Amino acid sequence: MSSSPQIGHRSIAERLDALPFTRRHGRVLTGSGVGWALDAMDVGLISFIIAALTQHWGLTKGETGLIASVGFAGMAIGASLGGLLADRIGRRQVFALTLLIYGVATGASALVGGVAMLLVLRFFVGLGLGAELPVASTYVSELAPARIRGRLIVILEAFWAVGWTASAVIGYFVVPASEDGWRWAFALGAIPAVYALVVRLGLPESPRWLAGRGRTAEAEKVVADFERSAGLEPQAGAAIVEAGTGAAAAAGAAAAGAAAAGAATPGAPAPGAGAPGARVIARTSGGRLAALWSAEFRGRTLSIWVVWFCVNFAYYGAFIWIPSILVDAGFSLVRSFGFTLIITLAQLPGYAVAAWLIEVWGRRLTLSVFLVGSAGSAILFGTVHAEGAIIASGMALSFFNLGAWGALYAVTPEIYPTSLRATGAGWAAGVGRIASIAAPLVVPLMLVAGGAGLTFTVFAVFFFIAAAATWGLVDRGGKALDDR
Repeated sequence: MSSSPQIGHRSIAERLDALPFTRRHGRVLTGSGVGWALDAMDVGLISFIIAALTQHWGLTKGETGLIASVGFAGMAIGASLGGLLADRIGRRQVFALTLLIYGVATGASALVGGVAMLLVLRFFVGLGLGAELPVASTYVSELAPARIRGRLIVILEAFWAVGWTASAVIGYFVVPASEDGWRWAFALGAIPAVYALVVRLGLPESPRWLAGRGRTAEAEKVVADFERSAGLEPQAGAAIVEAGTGAAAAAGAAAAGAAAAGAATPGAPAPGAGAPGARVIARTSGGRLAALWSAEFRGRTLSIWVVWFCVNFAYYGAFIWIPSILVDAGFSLVRSFGFTLIITLAQLPGYAVAAWLIEVWGRRLTLSVFLVGSAGSAILFGTVHAEGAIIASGMALSFFNLGAWGALYAVTPEIYPTSLRATGAGWAAGVGRIASIAAPLVVPLMLVAGGAGLTFTVFAVFFFIAAAATWGLVDRGGKALDDR
């Protein structure tokens, strides 16, 4: 007999939630995080490249806004389709596809000779990256133990700061180095995609998704591998719940009964109310979209769409244009890029504080506080003129805004059941991308109408609206996911 501790006769979901953090969780987090960092690096680089191309190609404000917006148009479509595909064909396959599209389009962008082809490739880059984020957060949520799920998603989102910082370093040292510096920046952005694709192909599929699709033997193998990684000995014939069947529901009820006798995961819902074994909400793409607006989910869907829209508008409107705004204010290209790099460094402590608070305060309070902090910082940034004040208020904006992003990505996949999770997260991100399309186009008009003061006041209003909308969400901090 092995001396390894035995697991109880529990469902797939309960076994996942009972695990400690293992090396396999670390691989999932890192493999997903690399793709996340690539997304941030691309979005960050385009802000530097736009500033450089304005000088090299003599671009107008309208052309630069279009270059930024067309990528976000691709992201909007990618996020919506990516979520639907991930609920249909699996999380891992969509991961690989998104990275392939991103890598090819980014590498080709380094070779373009004019605005038209750059716009086409930027659309395809956005298509790949748009599907990346909601699928990644859904995937990590479904594998993370309930008690640390929110913290792991914020850590995943913290890879954004790694990618954005990398883009700031490349923007500072590579883009201004020569007239072709922006081409080298695109080439550098494509290289990590190859590594990320290899890593992703080595990751397991989500066992919650597998069980929901009736592929219970595969789900059992994935969970057993995680248990062995934790030093647990998987129990032969452990309960595997296949959502949507009467027998599975009975098994789920039996498992829940056993759990109630002493093996329950704290915060797990009762069978029939989102526990393993409850019915699948919808299996078709049309059914999933309709279910998002059913009586049970319409309030949270409306709230999360408002939050995503407002945060995207304010974030991308501000950070895509900060280097150009500083250049227009009289700072040199290199100096404005240096300021942006310093401002970017404040993102990491923002994530760190949010990762701690999200399990202490909960999702909604953490998100709303960081959004209010973002609003106050935006107002300050738009009204100050001294170098020190610009850097300090910009760092505060980075701190609060990126902490808010971490909390938003943590709460989004948790508000939907497994059969709707990627679809719900993807469509929320897709609606947000509509705002990110509009923001780069609207910002030049606002700058002409009222300068940085008016522009950043508008961003603050959007942050305040998002903070209010967070209170229409459900907070499942520390509780088991809804596995219908």
